[in-house]
Amino acid sequence: MDRNALRSTFGRFATGVTIVSCESGGDVHGMTANSFTSVSLDPALVLVSLGNRTRMAEMLRDGGDFGLNILSAAQQGLSNHFAGRPGEDRIVFTPIMGVPMIAGALAHLVCRLRDVWPAGDHSLFVGEVLHHAQDDAGAAPLLFYGGAYRHLDQAFA
Repeated sequence: MDRNALRSTFGRFATGVTIVSCESGGDVHGMTANSFTSVSLDPALVLVSLGNRTRMAEMLRDGGDFGLNILSAAQQGLSNHFAGRPGEDRIVFTPIMGVPMIAGALAHLVCRLRDVWPAGDHSLFVGEVLHHAQDDAGAAPLLFYGGAYRHLDQAFA
């Protein structure tokens, strides 16, 4: 199977953009991820899929709490930064329940690792939601579609 063609096919599903955040060894770490979904309301569970070779997957496997930060359209630079293209000079993290969260994100979820499921070259991390909050300012979400960032007003352009 052609991996590039498959990636392109997967890219036909529009997603939001998140940053997974955690503290490990006294340092704050973050990674951009768009493979995120809600799983259950009772109990409150979410899932994020991370490549097995990523440092974030290794850190989350160690257990503990982690954050999911749902980004606004204005936070594309942060998404790039945590996707391996540094460019942000000053990143502000706000601790919530001891977990570093991205200041100004559309929504925050503080999660405790509940399960890890192997899935090919990725692992599925299921987190129990301990805390959630959302920005009421009405900012637009950052979207990813067809291999590029999109904004809600251009999602179908």
